[in-house]
Amino acid sequence: MTIAIALVGAYVVGSIDFAVIIARMHGVDIHEIGSGNPGTSNVLRTLGRLPAAMVLIGDTMKGVIGASMGAIAGGLVSATTPSELSQWAFAAGFAAVVGHCYPIFHKFKGGKGVATGFGVVIFTVWQVALVALLVWVVLARFTKVASISSLIVVVLAIPLAIWQGVTGLSLMWMVLTVVLIVWRHRANIGRMLEGIEERVPT
Repeated sequence: MTIAIALVGAYVVGSIDFAVIIARMHGVDIHEIGSGNPGTSNVLRTLGRLPAAMVLIGDTMKGVIGASMGAIAGGLVSATTPSELSQWAFAAGFAAVVGHCYPIFHKFKGGKGVATGFGVVIFTVWQVALVALLVWVVLARFTKVASISSLIVVVLAIPLAIWQGVTGLSLMWMVLTVVLIVWRHRANIGRMLEGIEERVPT
Protein backbone atom coordinates (compact mmCIF):
# COMPACT_ATOMS: atom_id res chain seq x y z
CA MET A 1 0.00 0.00 0.00
CA THR A 2 2.84 2.41 0.84
CA ILE A 3 4.50 1.73 -2.51
CA ALA A 4 1.22 2.32 -4.35
CA ILE A 5 0.71 5.64 -2.56
CA ALA A 6 4.27 6.68 -3.47
CA LEU A 7 3.76 5.83 -7.15
CA VAL A 8 0.45 7.67 -7.35
CA GLY A 9 1.88 10.59 -5.40
CA ALA A 10 4.86 10.80 -7.74
CA TYR A 11 2.53 10.83 -10.75
CA VAL A 12 0.45 13.62 -9.20
CA VAL A 13 3.57 15.66 -8.42
CA GLY A 14 4.75 15.10 -11.99
CA SER A 15 1.41 16.38 -13.26
CA ILE A 16 2.08 19.87 -11.87
CA ASP A 17 3.02 21.69 -15.07
CA PHE A 18 5.27 24.62 -14.28
CA ALA A 19 5.36 25.79 -17.89
CA VAL A 20 1.59 26.21 -17.80
CA ILE A 21 1.71 27.95 -14.42
CA ILE A 22 4.54 30.35 -15.30
CA ALA A 23 2.99 31.16 -18.68
CA ARG A 24 -0.34 31.96 -17.04
CA MET A 25 1.47 34.28 -14.64
CA HIS A 26 2.58 36.14 -17.78
CA GLY A 27 -0.94 36.19 -19.15
CA VAL A 28 -0.50 33.59 -21.89
CA ASP A 29 -1.43 29.97 -22.60
CA ILE A 30 1.78 28.05 -23.29
CA HIS A 31 -0.18 25.64 -25.49
CA GLU A 32 -1.08 28.53 -27.79
CA ILE A 33 2.33 30.14 -28.30
CA GLY A 34 5.56 29.03 -29.92
CA SER A 35 5.68 25.28 -30.49
CA GLY A 36 2.79 24.76 -28.08
CA ASN A 37 4.87 22.41 -25.96
CA PRO A 38 4.66 23.07 -22.20
CA GLY A 39 8.37 22.81 -21.56
CA THR A 40 11.49 24.80 -20.80
CA SER A 41 12.62 25.30 -24.41
CA ASN A 42 9.29 26.74 -25.55
CA VAL A 43 9.14 29.02 -22.52
CA LEU A 44 12.69 30.18 -23.25
CA ARG A 45 11.86 30.98 -26.88
CA THR A 46 8.58 32.75 -26.08
CA LEU A 47 8.90 34.27 -22.60
CA GLY A 48 12.63 34.59 -21.94
CA ARG A 49 15.39 33.28 -19.73
CA LEU A 50 14.01 33.93 -16.24
CA PRO A 51 10.62 32.24 -16.81
CA ALA A 52 12.44 29.35 -18.52
CA ALA A 53 14.80 28.98 -15.55
CA MET A 54 11.81 28.85 -13.19
CA VAL A 55 10.20 26.12 -15.30
CA LEU A 56 13.45 24.16 -15.48
CA ILE A 57 13.93 24.23 -11.72
CA GLY A 58 10.31 23.30 -11.04
CA ASP A 59 10.24 20.44 -13.53
CA THR A 60 13.57 19.10 -12.29
CA MET A 61 12.40 19.15 -8.68
CA LYS A 62 9.38 17.05 -9.67
CA GLY A 63 11.77 14.25 -10.62
CA VAL A 64 13.76 14.64 -7.41
CA ILE A 65 10.62 14.61 -5.25
CA GLY A 66 9.06 11.71 -7.16
CA ALA A 67 12.15 9.53 -6.85
CA SER A 68 12.55 10.43 -3.17
CA MET A 69 8.96 9.34 -2.52
CA GLY A 70 9.80 5.94 -3.97
CA ALA A 71 12.98 5.72 -1.92
CA ILE A 72 11.11 6.54 1.27
CA ALA A 73 8.43 3.96 0.49
CA GLY A 74 11.16 1.41 -0.23
CA GLY A 75 12.77 2.14 3.12
CA LEU A 76 16.20 2.96 1.70
CA VAL A 77 16.56 6.70 2.10
CA SER A 78 20.05 6.29 3.54
CA ALA A 79 21.48 4.47 0.51
CA THR A 80 24.87 5.78 -0.58
CA THR A 81 25.25 3.99 -3.94
CA PRO A 82 22.84 3.28 -6.83
CA SER A 83 23.02 -0.47 -6.17
CA GLU A 84 21.72 0.14 -2.65
CA LEU A 85 18.73 2.21 -3.78
CA SER A 86 15.35 0.57 -3.89
CA GLN A 87 13.97 -0.10 -7.35
CA TRP A 88 11.00 1.97 -6.18
CA ALA A 89 13.02 5.16 -6.33
CA PHE A 90 13.45 4.57 -10.07
CA ALA A 91 9.85 3.38 -10.44
CA ALA A 92 8.43 6.45 -8.72
CA GLY A 93 10.77 8.61 -10.79
CA PHE A 94 9.28 7.01 -13.90
CA ALA A 95 5.80 7.77 -12.54
CA ALA A 96 6.77 11.43 -12.12
CA VAL A 97 7.96 11.57 -15.74
CA VAL A 98 4.70 9.97 -16.88
CA GLY A 99 2.87 12.65 -14.90
CA HIS A 100 4.87 15.37 -16.63
CA CYS A 101 4.20 13.90 -20.08
CA TYR A 102 0.54 13.09 -19.41
CA PRO A 103 -0.58 15.41 -16.56
CA ILE A 104 -3.93 14.70 -14.99
CA PHE A 105 -4.39 18.43 -14.30
CA HIS A 106 -3.98 19.51 -17.93
CA LYS A 107 -6.03 17.02 -19.97
CA PHE A 108 -3.00 14.72 -20.24
CA LYS A 109 -1.24 17.22 -22.53
CA GLY A 110 2.25 17.62 -21.09
CA GLY A 111 5.87 18.12 -22.01
CA LYS A 112 8.69 15.88 -23.15
CA GLY A 113 9.98 14.76 -19.74
CA VAL A 114 13.66 15.70 -20.04
CA ALA A 115 13.93 18.01 -17.01
CA THR A 116 11.84 15.75 -14.79
CA GLY A 117 13.88 12.75 -15.90
CA PHE A 118 17.02 14.71 -15.08
CA GLY A 119 15.66 15.28 -11.59
CA VAL A 120 15.19 11.55 -11.16
CA VAL A 121 18.81 10.95 -12.15
CA ILE A 122 20.00 13.68 -9.78
CA PHE A 123 18.40 11.81 -6.90
CA THR A 124 19.29 8.27 -7.95
CA VAL A 125 22.65 8.54 -9.76
CA TRP A 126 24.02 12.05 -9.28
CA GLN A 127 27.30 11.18 -11.02
CA VAL A 128 25.38 10.41 -14.21
CA ALA A 129 23.43 13.65 -13.84
CA LEU A 130 26.67 15.63 -13.61
CA VAL A 131 28.16 14.02 -16.73
CA ALA A 132 24.86 14.40 -18.59
CA LEU A 133 24.65 18.10 -17.74
CA LEU A 134 28.17 18.77 -18.96
CA VAL A 135 27.58 16.86 -22.20
CA TRP A 136 24.26 18.66 -22.77
CA VAL A 137 25.85 22.08 -22.34
CA VAL A 138 28.62 21.25 -24.82
CA LEU A 139 26.21 19.77 -27.37
CA ALA A 140 23.72 22.63 -27.05
CA ARG A 141 26.50 25.16 -27.51
CA PHE A 142 27.62 23.60 -30.78
CA THR A 143 24.34 22.32 -32.24
CA LYS A 144 22.10 25.15 -30.98
CA VAL A 145 19.27 22.58 -30.95
CA ALA A 146 17.98 21.59 -27.50
CA SER A 147 16.16 18.47 -28.67
CA ILE A 148 19.26 16.96 -30.30
CA SER A 149 21.30 17.58 -27.15
CA SER A 150 18.54 16.20 -24.93
CA LEU A 151 18.03 13.01 -26.93
CA ILE A 152 21.73 12.22 -27.07
CA VAL A 153 22.15 12.79 -23.34
CA VAL A 154 19.01 10.81 -22.45
CA VAL A 155 20.20 7.77 -24.39
CA LEU A 156 23.75 8.17 -23.03
CA ALA A 157 22.33 8.01 -19.49
CA ILE A 158 21.71 4.26 -19.79
CA PRO A 159 25.32 3.09 -20.28
CA LEU A 160 26.44 5.69 -17.75
CA ALA A 161 23.96 4.31 -15.22
CA ILE A 162 25.16 0.76 -15.83
CA TRP A 163 28.71 2.01 -15.31
CA GLN A 164 27.60 3.40 -11.94
CA GLY A 165 26.07 0.10 -10.87
CA VAL A 166 22.38 0.46 -11.79
CA THR A 167 21.10 -3.04 -12.59
CA GLY A 168 18.02 -5.25 -12.51
CA LEU A 169 14.59 -3.71 -12.03
CA SER A 170 16.11 -0.30 -11.31
CA LEU A 171 17.71 -0.34 -14.75
CA MET A 172 14.43 -1.51 -16.29
CA TRP A 173 12.58 1.51 -14.87
CA MET A 174 15.33 3.78 -16.11
CA VAL A 175 15.16 2.28 -19.60
CA LEU A 176 11.37 2.77 -19.63
CA THR A 177 11.90 6.40 -18.68
CA VAL A 178 14.32 6.87 -21.57
CA VAL A 179 11.97 5.14 -24.01
CA LEU A 180 9.10 7.42 -22.93
CA ILE A 181 11.19 10.57 -23.33
CA VAL A 182 12.40 9.51 -26.78
CA TRP A 183 8.82 8.67 -27.78
CA ARG A 184 7.69 12.13 -26.67
CA HIS A 185 10.35 13.60 -28.98
CA ARG A 186 9.11 11.77 -32.08
CA ALA A 187 7.87 15.01 -33.69
CA ASN A 188 11.22 16.66 -32.93
CA ILE A 189 13.02 13.71 -34.53
CA GLY A 190 10.92 14.16 -37.65
CA ARG A 191 11.76 17.87 -37.83
CA MET A 192 15.45 17.09 -37.27
CA LEU A 193 15.43 14.71 -40.23
CA GLU A 194 13.87 17.48 -42.32
CA GLY A 195 16.40 20.03 -41.03
CA ILE A 196 13.72 22.37 -39.66
CA GLU A 197 14.00 21.82 -35.90
CA GLU A 198 13.91 25.06 -33.88
CA ARG A 199 17.13 26.36 -32.37
CA VAL A 200 17.88 27.55 -28.86
CA PRO A 201 17.92 31.38 -28.58
CA THR A 202 21.41 32.81 -28.05
